[in-house]
Amino acid sequence: MSIEFKSPAKSPTSPARYREVAIGHPAVEVLEVGGILHMRSLETLEPMPERLLDRLVHWAQVRPEHTFIAARDSDGEWRRISYAQMLEDVRAIAQSLLVYGLGAERPLAILSGNDIEHLQMALGAMYAGIPYCPVSPAYSLLSQDFAKLRHVCDLLQPGLIFVSDAAVYQRAVHAVLPAGTPLVAVRGEMAGRPQVSFASLLEQAGGAEAQAAFMASGPDTIAKFLFTSGSTKLPKAVITTQRMLCANQQMLLQTFPVFAEEPPVLVDWLPWNHTFGGSHNLGIVLYNGGTLYLDGGKPTAQGFAETLRNLKEISPTAYLTVPKGWEELVTALETDSDLRARFFARIKLFFFAAAGLSQSIWDRLDRVAEQHCGERIRMMAGLGMTEASPSCTFTTGPLSMAGYIGLPAPGCEVRLVPVDGKLEGRFRGPHIMPGYWRAPEQSAEAFDDEGFYRSGDAIKLADPCNPQWGLMFDGRLAEDFKLSSGVFVSVGPLRNRAVLEGSPYVQDLVIAAPDRECLGALVFARLYECRQLSGLPADASDAQVLASEPVRQWFADWLQRLNLQASGNASRLEWIALQDEAASIDRGEITDKGSINQRAVLQWRAAHVEALYRGQAPSILRAGKPS
Repeated sequence: MSIEFKSPAKSPTSPARYREVAIGHPAVEVLEVGGILHMRSLETLEPMPERLLDRLVHWAQVRPEHTFIAARDSDGEWRRISYAQMLEDVRAIAQSLLVYGLGAERPLAILSGNDIEHLQMALGAMYAGIPYCPVSPAYSLLSQDFAKLRHVCDLLQPGLIFVSDAAVYQRAVHAVLPAGTPLVAVRGEMAGRPQVSFASLLEQAGGAEAQAAFMASGPDTIAKFLFTSGSTKLPKAVITTQRMLCANQQMLLQTFPVFAEEPPVLVDWLPWNHTFGGSHNLGIVLYNGGTLYLDGGKPTAQGFAETLRNLKEISPTAYLTVPKGWEELVTALETDSDLRARFFARIKLFFFAAAGLSQSIWDRLDRVAEQHCGERIRMMAGLGMTEASPSCTFTTGPLSMAGYIGLPAPGCEVRLVPVDGKLEGRFRGPHIMPGYWRAPEQSAEAFDDEGFYRSGDAIKLADPCNPQWGLMFDGRLAEDFKLSSGVFVSVGPLRNRAVLEGSPYVQDLVIAAPDRECLGALVFARLYECRQLSGLPADASDAQVLASEPVRQWFADWLQRLNLQASGNASRLEWIALQDEAASIDRGEITDKGSINQRAVLQWRAAHVEALYRGQAPSILRAGKPS
């Protein structure tokens, strides 16, 4: 069949008043050939620059004094870098880096978190045509054995290291990298290795050599290596080219023309070692001549105060964060009129990624927006991955619900291929990686015979009778398993529903276990919230908090609510067990972005799982008999 979809005569969802915002609604073609569904946007991807930093050069000429990035200094004031100043600094850094003989075989490794110097260093490398890798700070600062950092450095063989603070990163650097690997540090010194200060890189102006290196780079030049989260195996290095970054930003611009109408202003904390923060959000600002305010906060009970401080000073035009961030923000918006006034002043667009957004949080956001400004703000999402830099689909279709991932972005082709009873999403386009670095077998396995990237994501039609309405996320194929009865368990939707229903006390859970007769779950609770619920004194242990009667009763009730929606053994949890031992990044149980590695948890806690199935663990909470 072949279907074109421009705009529905009537949306399947209830009408609501939304703040006016320019969002594209391209026609979509849907074809079914041999049981495989093909879907693509009929809107052609428009011409794009050869290099992402062509946009930096452009904005430095068009609006030289416009703030590109701002971050708070030690006095709490905003330190601002204009487009013209950034280009001058980037050219100087590029000139300085050329003497190190760096390249794809000896890239720059950035071990630090988000700050202005990190960005200057990254863009300086990119201007010189030198690939860089922003490495998760957790690999250096949270890990005790540095196994993932060692894996990253063994694979990349970096020729230069950048750190914000030599003292903070000294233990990790000395443990993993050869003494001869030179270091650039913003602050402090690291004994025993060649080192220069970051400030020294800015002392000479960028010259003809830097300009020649920039012009010699092009669409196929590697811009950076981004490591996958390692949710199933060791992290893989995704080759991210200039073409990928430019294509993804052009997709975003055509999907959200609002970015061209007014320079986007973002207040953002998302880490640059992840594709959402470092390619998607940072790219939106750079590509469209906007301003990025670095948020030193995080969506945690302890860290969100800094985010609120920033949002009370800066009015963003779009706000993009993870579901936990929205949970924290909506609670503050409901009670703080000054925050509402500042936050809604210019906002045009909401966006979430990385996990499902609870419908209750979504409804509360709609309610507070309507009460404050008489209209809702469009909440957007989609499907993205590091290998796609990151966007493949956006929720520009007629639906608005949890799990909806929308329609293909311009320039992206989608295939839905039957695999183990589900449909695997596969993608092709200029935004897709050429492969994994120094991993030819994994690269070959990642693509099918027609060059489509095999995502491992299960996807289904939102409405089989109306494929033009778009797509729904249906879990990860690698997480699914069968019970001993042979019944197939679709882990992703079950786990997602449980986490969303478990707000605010459930952080994540692991569904157990393959080849058993029934399902259980190892539950990782949000200990701060559970501690408040327990009513215990501050010095109570985590185990005491989770064993307290109020906490156990809440989780028992949650289990009963979940099972009311169960349709059989494949979706019913017979027991849950609250985990008082946190998931370990060193054991691979948790990725650096905080997501759970289900296989690793089940592997490392196999004896505990066995005891739970035998009924020999006191922490177990059992479900009541099904009605």
